[in-house]
Amino acid sequence: MTKFTFLAATFAALAAAPALAGDPAAGEAEFKKCKACHSIIAPDGTEIQKGGKTGPNLYGVVGRRVASDPDFRYGDGILAAGATGASWDEASIAAYVADPAAWLKQVSGDESAKSKMSFKLTAGGADVAAYLASVGG
Repeated sequence: MTKFTFLAATFAALAAAPALAGDPAAGEAEFKKCKACHSIIAPDGTEIQKGGKTGPNLYGVVGRRVASDPDFRYGDGILAAGATGASWDEASIAAYVADPAAWLKQVSGDESAKSKMSFKLTAGGADVAAYLASVGG
């Protein structure tokens, strides 16, 4: 790698960083779309967001291994992604909610991977990820 290429890649990464940063307050409002399937409940039972149980509890999801909530039964596609050792961070959550099936295919390396999450959050994924980071563990 030439010095110029390295510097260009570094500046490109730094320029992209603010675009990935989400707004937790906007994410809290955007999370209303997620509540039909997901809740956010702290280990002590405190309900931060009351919601459905179709999807896993999202408390502490940032930093947690993919498909690792012991109280939830995951589909094969996300289990395959979890088997790679992948962990959730804000960028991966934002990418996942934008297109769950595409994200699973990329992470698992299995072009036939399917997602049980049919909802796509076409905008606001970075905000929801920032919100989840702010409320969990």
